[in-house]
Amino acid sequence: MYRKTYTKINCDILKNNIINIKENYHYKYYIGVVKANAYGHGDYIINSLIQGGINYLAASSLEECLSIRKRNENIPILCLEPINQEFLNICEKENITITIPDYEYFKKLNFNLKLKAHLKIDSGMNRLGVKNKNQVKEIHDTLKNSNIFLEGIYTHLGTSGMWDKHYDNDLKTFEDLTSLIDLKTIPIVHISRSLTLVTHKMPKYVTGVRLGIIMFGFPQKLTKPKGLRLIKRNMYLKKHHISEITYENNLNLKTAFSLHTEIITIKNVKKGEYVGYGAKYIAKEDMKVAIIPIGFADGLIKKYENQMVKINNKEYELIGEVGMDMTAIKIDDSIKLHDHVIIFDDAKKKAQELGISAYQLFTSITTRVPRIYEENGHLTEIKY
Repeated sequence: MYRKTYTKINCDILKNNIINIKENYHYKYYIGVVKANAYGHGDYIINSLIQGGINYLAASSLEECLSIRKRNENIPILCLEPINQEFLNICEKENITITIPDYEYFKKLNFNLKLKAHLKIDSGMNRLGVKNKNQVKEIHDTLKNSNIFLEGIYTHLGTSGMWDKHYDNDLKTFEDLTSLIDLKTIPIVHISRSLTLVTHKMPKYVTGVRLGIIMFGFPQKLTKPKGLRLIKRNMYLKKHHISEITYENNLNLKTAFSLHTEIITIKNVKKGEYVGYGAKYIAKEDMKVAIIPIGFADGLIKKYENQMVKINNKEYELIGEVGMDMTAIKIDDSIKLHDHVIIFDDAKKKAQELGISAYQLFTSITTRVPRIYEENGHLTEIKY
């Protein structure tokens, strides 16, 4: 790499996360959702996920699916968003499974194409999906006599159901909308996502699970309410007939993602001088400042200001405003030019410190930041 700002991803950790999930939750199909450049980890990781036990992949767009296909020729890939029908011949050629998002899309399909399809059911989110049981039956029956194989049916439940009735209502809606067909004849029925996987037991007709952020170490453990809060919650659940939540699990997941850079210059700053844009940081004493080549364009959102970073196993504070490409650190005399700087090595802790979701933490780090992958002690660099 030319600029020593990079992320490091431990593929062995990701593989072991999948193994651990499979040991605790038993499905026939484990669908690894690797949209948004595999949650910022990069498409390179997909073969490690497959080695761990992922047997289906899913992404948002045809562009993402085709990028993933370059990494693995055989794994089936589901496109979660509707693909413009003029490009469905590409899906036929590249073994990309399509989503049927509504009845109108279904009516325009070319039934001579040899495709696999998953029918999306709108159980309450009002994004994608069919909302009429007769249309569900028509789609099911029509595809039985066409070249398009209805391999799956799925929905996306909008809430975790931990404090509301929506989860239970949405599940009942899904069952009602599919009541005119035999779900046992559909190979893949998938409803759960990462959080609901660990909080709810799935009905017996469910054969698959979509694994997203959980593959990357989130979520792991839930905190059970205590005392008065637990009493109030139990009363609320009973009053509204909300299904019970499972808090305990045997998962031991780890994050595999860390962010690194180096010191490119050291400045001596006198008392009263300022550092960075807006002159917002004024030195209260003579001090030393290190400049690192990382900023907004690399994923350091504004909330990183005043965060701590590690240099030589010691913590130092980011000061001043984060720039687009450079940021300042207050240092001491022990720090030298080109010293290695760890922005974070515990993604779970860093997301909590910043007050953001893991999704935002990972996907905000742009593809101009090279990814370095560790597998069995070997390092591989991927540039974008």
